[in-house]
Amino acid sequence: MAELRGSAARSGPCPGPPYGMLRLGLRTGVAAWVLARVPTPRRNPFALGYLAVVGATTTFAKLADPELVLRLQEASSSDGHNLVHHPLRALLFSGFWVAGTIWMPYLWAFALTVAPLERRVGAARAAAVFAIGHITATVLSQSVVIAAVATGRMESEALDFLDIGVSYGVLVSLGALAGLLSPRGRLLALGSAALLIAEQIVGDRDLVTGIGHPAALLTGVALWPWLRRGPGRRRRRSEAAPAGPQGSAQTSGGPAAVLDRA
Repeated sequence: MAELRGSAARSGPCPGPPYGMLRLGLRTGVAAWVLARVPTPRRNPFALGYLAVVGATTTFAKLADPELVLRLQEASSSDGHNLVHHPLRALLFSGFWVAGTIWMPYLWAFALTVAPLERRVGAARAAAVFAIGHITATVLSQSVVIAAVATGRMESEALDFLDIGVSYGVLVSLGALAGLLSPRGRLLALGSAALLIAEQIVGDRDLVTGIGHPAALLTGVALWPWLRRGPGRRRRRSEAAPAGPQGSAQTSGGPAAVLDRA
């Protein structure tokens, strides 16, 4: 009996709980791929928090008095007039509204751009990318409007056109994310973004959109070197590296241990 107990102790850790195969079924194959990419508060605090804010303002815009909503949006707009007189307020609050009263498309936009970027580089860097793209594209596009008005190419009313939304943040996140994908994924992401921007430029014929959207995407591309050498990337590479003798000993616990880690 003592020999049996000794050999059992030497053979490695005991098998996992009886429900281990059920857990394995949820962690392998297509289900594992999906579950690993579903945004959660732990993985995506920035993306989900920002979506909550945008959802609140969208609900308010749908239910509140239209005149009050318009006044608040005009005060938050990053149009040329507000950028000259209230730049901080305009740049900060213009990204907390969406154009219209439909929120669901932005859920998918964040799930496909901001959330995967945040999983790769962390919440702080994802927030920085979002802010850099929003500010850069806003300032560049509105500077062109201000210059056009100053030279008489556009009417002065263009300085007060409502300019709100999260599209710059979404596009800069997509551009930044493309640099962290495989070559095929990078081509697919940038190609899809280019087609979307081209369709918007041809369909809307809006100067701000025609300048701001490409600027946001290219800003994300310009951030590739910074994101590729980030601490989050180094941490994942170190976790993927072999753990040495101690790590080998930990992985020798038999099939049950391997399945549980999977």
